[in-house]
Amino acid sequence: MNLHLETPRLLLRPRTLEHFDACLQMDQDPEVTRFIPGTWDGGQWHRDFLRSRMTQDFGPRCGYWAIFAKAAPDELLGWVSFIPFDAVGPELEMGWRLVRRAWGKGIASEAARRIVQHAFADPQVQRVIADAHVENAASLSVARKIGLRVTHDALFEGLPSRFFEITREDFQRQQAAD
Repeated sequence: MNLHLETPRLLLRPRTLEHFDACLQMDQDPEVTRFIPGTWDGGQWHRDFLRSRMTQDFGPRCGYWAIFAKAAPDELLGWVSFIPFDAVGPELEMGWRLVRRAWGKGIASEAARRIVQHAFADPQVQRVIADAHVENAASLSVARKIGLRVTHDALFEGLPSRFFEITREDFQRQQAAD
């Protein structure tokens, strides 16, 4: 199965250790990780966490994709993911993270929308979830733009978070409307 995905402006390639340094650098921007639990300082925990996420097999059709602009295919803009919730499941979740210079350009929405399409190409996927810190206006906006709807607010790793979902029915309704 080809896990290289495209959008009109973007290339989404499976994220590998080749992207380690760029992802490590992205995470060390305190604005990028402001709403994300963890110690994003380039230290051992950060390096081990990143390496484990880059090498773990999340199952068929799941994983992380590195995001690149077609106009600059070697410059990492961030990543988008579709993995078991909190890397263990059983629910399937998606997420996104971008370098600051890529913010405000619709890149996260475009990449995440493509991952939703990829997810529902599997007939067994009935629902995809996502979550974001309740004060992360940009991520909350991305979730809404790609058709996810709020299910509830709760703490996630001690932080106030808003949880979203999109069901297969929601996705099919959106596709019919487009």
